[in-house]
Amino acid sequence: MQRICLYICCLALLLSSCKKYLDEKLISGVSYDYYDTEDGIEDAVNSAYAELRYPLGREHGFALSEYGTDEFTEGADGSQKATFNQYNTTLNANSGWLHDIWTSYYRGVSITNLCISRIPAINGVNFYTNDANRNMRLGEMRFIRAYCYFMLVQTWGRVPLLLEENIGVQTDFKRAEVSQVYDAIISDLRFAVDHLPATQGDYGRATRGAARHLLAKVYLTRGSAVTDQRGQKATDMDSVIYYGDQVISSGNYALVENYARLWDMNNQKNSEVVFAIQFSKNLLINGDGNRLHLYFGMEYDILPGMQRDVANGRPFKRLRPTDFLMDAYDRKNDSRFYKSFKWAYLCNNEANRPKWDASNAPDPSLVGKPKFNLGDTAVYVSMDRLPDNDPQRAQTPYLWISRTQFNPKWYPTLIKFLDPERPDKTEERGSRDFFLMRLAETYLMVAEAYGRKGDFTKAAEYINIVRKRAAYHEGEVKPAQYYLVEGGDPADLTKSTEPLIMVTPTDISNDFVNFMLTERMLELHGECMRWHDLVRTEKLVERVKEHNREAANIRDFHKLRPIPQAHIERLGNPGPKEEEQNPGYY
Repeated sequence: MQRICLYICCLALLLSSCKKYLDEKLISGVSYDYYDTEDGIEDAVNSAYAELRYPLGREHGFALSEYGTDEFTEGADGSQKATFNQYNTTLNANSGWLHDIWTSYYRGVSITNLCISRIPAINGVNFYTNDANRNMRLGEMRFIRAYCYFMLVQTWGRVPLLLEENIGVQTDFKRAEVSQVYDAIISDLRFAVDHLPATQGDYGRATRGAARHLLAKVYLTRGSAVTDQRGQKATDMDSVIYYGDQVISSGNYALVENYARLWDMNNQKNSEVVFAIQFSKNLLINGDGNRLHLYFGMEYDILPGMQRDVANGRPFKRLRPTDFLMDAYDRKNDSRFYKSFKWAYLCNNEANRPKWDASNAPDPSLVGKPKFNLGDTAVYVSMDRLPDNDPQRAQTPYLWISRTQFNPKWYPTLIKFLDPERPDKTEERGSRDFFLMRLAETYLMVAEAYGRKGDFTKAAEYINIVRKRAAYHEGEVKPAQYYLVEGGDPADLTKSTEPLIMVTPTDISNDFVNFMLTERMLELHGECMRWHDLVRTEKLVERVKEHNREAANIRDFHKLRPIPQAHIERLGNPGPKEEEQNPGYY
């Protein structure tokens, strides 16, 4: 591993609200002595947040978390699908993407180590005037360092554990045991819980709730091990419940009432978000931006009556939902399915509208005339199964893509990351925040901990809190698919479906771990955590082989990624290959 320098291209969040936001500044090209000043250390602290953006805001994020899982598989395009979805031989130590992510997380470790080392000695006149404030910033840095190591240990297993500032050249990096890494993560997060405030004056900084949520997730991950050795303890599930319940009962968070509102760009700062990675609308300081809006979209822009626009997105066709994801829902009663995907595209291009011909015109007078007008439905994506030659499809004015026509170019588009506020249709740098932690997951973590302890009554109670939000509410008008596709009664179009999706302890007690994996998928699909969920539960190979046809090459050793060869080659005195590299990659 090369010496990690403090070269960070940071972003400032310039938003029109009078609310204070975290100000992240460029700090490259300065002397290390600068960080012994109040301004310098504050710049370093703020820059540490920028390192959280790199993997998740780019293609790397989904490649390592959604490719090669049971909920999403590859679309038509993408240079990395063979590597990370098909698990072919290009998934090896020479992967540039793996090296990029490894370097990014260790860059975060380096910045936070510097801050943790120097903050106690800072005596300033603005913020660093007392121990409480210094400890608050130390809590933020230990929270970020813990997150970086949590991602490293989940991805690579045994990794170098660096907990001290280093500004010289170091080439001797021994890999720590997984249990040691978890111990360090937990120590950092417990400090953060003790010293972070419940809320922050600058929106975007870590809070006590974020530290508790992450700590609960760390305990859940460590304690989920069956044959893996993570240093798990008998009390891990109790710790999940303890810290998760503190988030839930704090009064600082609440589930957004309507699942669809979670993904509204005008509702990004909502009550459900425990911690978000922020991006800016100012492209000059937005760096690479949040690009997740590019990757889940189907190829709508070459279809009749359509052209690319900002609202519908720039479709890179990287990921499409698996059949397993689409069929896991009670689609008639669980609103999350139809609220998560895009089903209709309205005509935005008069020039290429299709015209009726004599074979399909419903009336002879329509022959030669456009089938629809600007603003009418041009493309409809449907879960019904109509054959290609079905007369109903032929006589419909718009292009009807039924499930039998789904393919790597045509499929339901995930809307969670669409960014209609980009300045133009070709712009790749989005400004949508990434919700790294939200309260619905907190409930599901506590539910899983109770179930793992054998208390299925409490587990069902917490699951049903999330499911209550997932139901259609009384008076809410369901989509037309409710009765056209899913078999619902039109008379029930505004009736609540809440009683129909609640679970009982008996429902969940059989094969509980697989039940919870599916439950998490229903709520959290696409949110860049699926691969890690499957690995932590030791279900990766089983579920991927069963539900992702393109990933048939997966093997047991794929539960870890290969250590980057560039790191190994920079070691001054490397050990044997089995010491420096993960099994299956040498």
